[in-house]
Amino acid sequence: MGETEAAGARSGRGAGTPDVAVRERLLKSATELFTRKGYAGTTVREIVAAAGVTKPVLYYYFRNKEGIYLELMREGFSRFDSLVGASLEEPGSAAEKILRFCARSFDLFLDRIGVARVMYSIYYGPPQGAPFFDFDAYHFKFQDAIRRLVEEGIRGGEFRKRDAMDMTWAIVGAVNVAMEIQLCHPEVGLGKEGLDRVLEVIFAGIAAEGRKGTRKGGRR
Repeated sequence: MGETEAAGARSGRGAGTPDVAVRERLLKSATELFTRKGYAGTTVREIVAAAGVTKPVLYYYFRNKEGIYLELMREGFSRFDSLVGASLEEPGSAAEKILRFCARSFDLFLDRIGVARVMYSIYYGPPQGAPFFDFDAYHFKFQDAIRRLVEEGIRGGEFRKRDAMDMTWAIVGAVNVAMEIQLCHPEVGLGKEGLDRVLEVIFAGIAAEGRKGTRKGGRR
């Protein structure tokens, strides 16, 4: 029975469900279970039961529990990689680019908030036996993208000629706080609009003389 279902998944005919739907059900079930029970406390049996498939189907797509965990992490960070490249190349002032980049990063965070909960629990808590994933590399990539845009603003006379890393930390800190509030206290979360307001306050403080504020049309 398990082998038949796995073969059906490969051909897209498993219980009338396309490959992508089976795969997404497994990822969704794993996310919910890792969030609720932790990585160590979740079993393959529980994941496949929640997804309505059998173990061979999970083994076909992800090989094991470690594989499905790593795929959850890779998918979100792959989308983040695309955001970085697009945000650095788009037209607009440095402040507009930073606002767009932060807004899109926050959108991605909200879209993948279940995965973010798993990531935070592994990164800040006991490792729970989860396979290594380099979360720091992506934190540094976010930080580096903001720093490059800040330096662009300084070179162009948009921001004050002050320490670029100090400005970068102010912006990165605002985004991190907005995300953590959304995770821990969503009822009082800043949301995208609140994050924009906080960033506008930062831009007002770092703007060069005569360059206060940002143009409202170029945020997203």
